Parts: sequence; C-alpha cells; structure tokens
Amino acid sequence: MVNAIVRIIRGIFIAWFIKIFATNDIVRYQMLALVAEEINGKKVRGCVAELGVYKGDFAKRINSHFPDKTLYLFDTFNGFDKRDVDIERKLNNNANENDFTNSSVGLVLKKMKYPENCIVQKGWFPETAEHIEETFAFVSIDADLFEPIYQGLLYFYARLEKGGYIFVHDYNGKLYGAKEAVQRFSEEHNVSYVPLSDLCGTVVFSK
Repeated sequence: MVNAIVRIIRGIFIAWFIKIFATNDIVRYQMLALVAEEINGKKVRGCVAELGVYKGDFAKRINSHFPDKTLYLFDTFNGFDKRDVDIERKLNNNANENDFTNSSVGLVLKKMKYPENCIVQKGWFPETAEHIEETFAFVSIDADLFEPIYQGLLYFYARLEKGGYIFVHDYNGKLYGAKEAVQRFSEEHNVSYVPLSDLCGTVVFSK
C-alpha cells in the first residue's frame, strides 16, 4: 500500500515537473527577463521583434518586458511558406511535421499586454521587412527552417543596436536547418554566439 502511494506521488511530481520546467522552457524565459533588464536599464534604442510568432506565447513575454518599445511580429500566420520548405528539402534537412496553420493574428494580439505596441507583418519574410526603416534592441528568431533563420540573421544583425541581443531558437533541436543557418551566418560574418541549455537549444548573438 505504501509503495503504491509513493508511486502515485512520484508520478504526480514527474508530471508536474515536466509541465512546469520542460514544456514551459523556463531557461529561455529567464534569459529573456535578464536581457530585457539589461536593455531597459541601459536604455538601448530600437524596436523589438519576433520572426516566427506562431501562437504568440513568446511574443507576449517580449511585449510584457518591453512596454515602451514597438514590437514587430513577422509570420505568415498560415504555416511554412513553400519556398522555404523547398530550400529545406534541397539541403536534405528534415522539415518540422507541425504545419503551424492553427494560428491567427487575432489569437496572437489577444495575448498581448500592450497590443497597441504591436505591428503585425503578415506574409513571407524577408519581403515583409523590405520597407521597414528601424533598428532593433531585441529580436527572437523562431522560424524553424534554414532560409528564414538565415535571412533573419542577415536582416536583424545589421540593424541591431549596440547593447542589443538576438535569440535564435531550436539550435540544438531536431531541426537541422536552424543549426546550419546559425553556423553559416557566424562563419561568414565572423560573429560569435552563446548557446543556452534551454528546451531546444537557443543561441544568443549580441553587439
């Protein structure tokens, strides 16, 4: 009887631990909070952005940490663009099985603490950024595939303010395109990055 109770309690604890620490990706959330404190404390200029918004769970945290900054939200809001998937296949990489179509602009904006700060750029990146004349203090790139991640690094790093940061998600996940994009950009532009021990292996670029 005692052993059965111990097993039940252990099962409940493991389920709670996985729910809180694994699925919620607490390392990346805490790192965002620390970086935001640095940026806000040093009054780093520029907007903030996320490329690869999906349902807006990370974007809402960016929005909350930067109440005085415009947040650009780049996403198709309709899953992967075929052009990016075709490139991924040519690179012999595995594309994510999740098609990410179960999202919408309305769903994302409802989660924002400061929705008035958000500018939605719906469509294929980098076309959606062609006419934006901004610099950036913080950017999250969570686009899964090689091409949008690589193009995102090219676009945002050139516009990153001194003291700014870029997070790239999925570096150590099952999606090979993310690691390839980070490593190619790093080598081509002679910039280093720091890997985090979060759920899918975010890396951090800074200036």
